[in-house]
This record gives sequence, C-alpha cells and structure tokens, in this order.
Amino acid sequence: MSYPDIRPRRLRRTPALRRLVEETRVSPAELVLPLFLKEGLTEPRPISSLPGVVQHSRESLRKAAHEAVSAGVGGLMLFGVPESGNKDETGSAGLDPEGILNVGIRDLIAEVGDDTVVMSDLCLDEFTSHGHCGVLAKDGSVDNDATLEIYAEMAVAQAAAGAHMVGPSGMMDGQIGVIRKALDKAGYSDTSVLAYSAKYAGAFYGPFREAVESTLEGDRRQYQQDPPNLREALREVDLDVAEGADIVMVKPALAYLDVIAAIRDRVTVPVAAYQVSGEYAMVEAAAANGWIDRDRVIIESLTSIKRAGAQITLTYWATEVAQKLR
Repeated sequence: MSYPDIRPRRLRRTPALRRLVEETRVSPAELVLPLFLKEGLTEPRPISSLPGVVQHSRESLRKAAHEAVSAGVGGLMLFGVPESGNKDETGSAGLDPEGILNVGIRDLIAEVGDDTVVMSDLCLDEFTSHGHCGVLAKDGSVDNDATLEIYAEMAVAQAAAGAHMVGPSGMMDGQIGVIRKALDKAGYSDTSVLAYSAKYAGAFYGPFREAVESTLEGDRRQYQQDPPNLREALREVDLDVAEGADIVMVKPALAYLDVIAAIRDRVTVPVAAYQVSGEYAMVEAAAANGWIDRDRVIIESLTSIKRAGAQITLTYWATEVAQKLR
C-alpha cells in the first residue's frame, strides 16, 4: 500500500497548530450590537422570542452601550420603538428631534462618544401605524419617491443628534443618493451611510417584529429583495455604491452567504452582514433543548459569515462574543 507523502493533518494535530494556521478569525472590533430603545420604559423589558435580548430603557441602554464598548465591540446599531400612540401614517416621530430614536442617539453619544461607532436605523417601519418602511399611496402600495423625501429629513435629524453612521434599511430606489445629498447639504458630509443594499424579504425576521412592536400587515415583497435572486442583489449594490454608500450590507446572513461572497468580489467598499433575529432565535431555541453546543455554533456561524466575505457583522451576540474573544 502506498501512503501519501503530503499530510495536511499535521497542521491540525494540536490546538496551537490549528490557531497558528487559522485562516479566518472573528474579532470584537468587527462586531456591531443591535439595540432596541423603547419609549416610556423605566427598566428593560425581555423580548420573549429573543432570549437574552431586551427592549431598553434610556438608563439600561447606556449601561449596555458601556458594557459593549468595554468588551471592544466595534459598533452599536440603534432602533427606536415609540409608544403606539406616537405612530402615524407618515412615521413623523422618526423625524422628531425629541422622538425616542433621536433621544437615544444623543444618549449613546453622551455615553460612548467616539469610542465606538454609533449607528442609527433609518427607516419608517417602527414609526408608521401601518408598519411599512415608507408612506403609502392611495392604492396601499409604498410610495417610493414620497418616502425618499422623508428619509432625507430623517437622515439629517439623526446626524444632528450625533449619529456617526445612518443605516437606511427601507430598500427604496434611490435612497442612498437622496440621503447622501441631504446630509452634505445640511453640513454633515462626515456622516457615513451604511446601505442595506441586499435586504431580502425572507422569513427570518419574526422575532425582530416583536422587538420593535411592528404593526405590519401583509409583507414587504414589493420593495425588498426576492430571495431567489442574486444578480438583482449585485445590481442593487452597484447602484448604492454609485450613489455614495460607504458600506454595503446583506441581510439576513446565513441563508445568503453566497450573496455575501459575490458582493465581496464585486466591490471595494467594506461589506457587512446582519445575523438577524430568526438566526439568533433558532440557535438559542435549539441550545435550550440541548440539541446543539450553543457556544460553538455561535462562533462557527460568525466565522462562516466572515469567511464568506463580510468584514462587519451585526449580531445580537456581539457583546457576549467580544467578551469571550478577549
């Protein structure tokens, strides 16, 4: 019998050897923690479908931000959750300087300053009574161009509150260009734009909708990406980069690793991915039943996202993972 002269297993023999030749490493600085700030809370409120994740009060938000920064987390993405009485057809609370999202941005900046990147969700779905990402036309569809006008105002309001980076997530045509021009015109040319360039209308968002108390009826398939399509995602990315996106993002992550890889090969700007609520909830549920090794699956999933090409990952495990990696 002839044995091979080349033995790749030599480099897998010990933990030290495996560490030495490890090709993909997750680091705290590339993780972003999504945070939910709920108007009117005096203490954090657990989210049943996201074990370990809460709707924050203003006080607990600052504590969570401090903990994340101390662990080395690279960024914070803030979502505002208004009281139901403050939702309307146009999402006006999202533009209000005293609205919960803009108040939260100021709180985060006061707490962490420039020690991490404070990002803000730029979308109307949390603030509209109908739960869609834009204003509605008479026929009930989302009016793309009327929504862009509101996005422009919203971007300026978030920049004025101190956001380092705005994250337009509504998948409106032309949104990046309109937001970039509005920011520049208002004197916020240094405020970055994280483009949700390939946000798929998939089935992984259920727990998130509980987190933001979504009032959505129906779905968002008219404006978010259709899951079977990859080339369409590349077209969206090309448009966003041409319009001035500083970072492009794929959402969800694990079911779209091929999209992340294709986009990484396509662009020279940083690529991000959002490990969404459904991905988190599935792991937590399986781990709670003893079916998987929770800690190993978390790291393996984050490693796979980075290996596919994402330089930045939004994940609800950001602080926990950063603490363990350090």
